[in-house]
Amino acid sequence: MYYVYLLKCSDGTIYTGITTDIERRFQEHKSGKGGHYTSSRKAVKLLYTEKQKDRSSASRREAEIKKWDREKKLHFVREAAKRK
Repeated sequence: MYYVYLLKCSDGTIYTGITTDIERRFQEHKSGKGGHYTSSRKAVKLLYTEKQKDRSSASRREAEIKKWDREKKLHFVREAAKRK
């Protein structure tokens, strides 16, 4: 099982990634070991997670979301929160 996730960074930007373990990956991002982008911007909040059946589908979904502008990502996160 893979997950697509969105993180809010301390500078207000939104990072999108994939992982097999959400908690571990979020902790890596928070500690500065999660990659160049989040190590310089400090991940502060997990905004959204979505299950995908395999790495291929997770990567396709990640690429789709990364094409969205910031406002569309925020709208998506708000709508997803309403559905929960």
